[in-house]
Amino acid sequence: MIRILSVFGLTAVAMIVIFRAAGWYADTAALPRYCDDPDLALRYVGNILSGNTRDFRTDRRGYVVASKLIFLVPQRDGESEPAYLLRLRAAIGRSCP
Repeated sequence: MIRILSVFGLTAVAMIVIFRAAGWYADTAALPRYCDDPDLALRYVGNILSGNTRDFRTDRRGYVVASKLIFLVPQRDGESEPAYLLRLRAAIGRSCP
């Protein structure tokens, strides 16, 4: 029984450390990349959310940028697209120096 609890505790601590490290990385390394032109990044995300992916056939970078931002700042359940884009803009803005 003690082994099971120690394994559970160790796993819980490892998961907390991993999630905190991922949050730190998103705030300090991943999101600041989009500080130069946040409107372009938000346009890419808006295109993905609206299903308008025809521009991504020639520009794969936009698809990668949008996918990364959607992964780093996921849309909440029931959140509208404009509200999500405003929250994403705020998240990018907070990470800018």
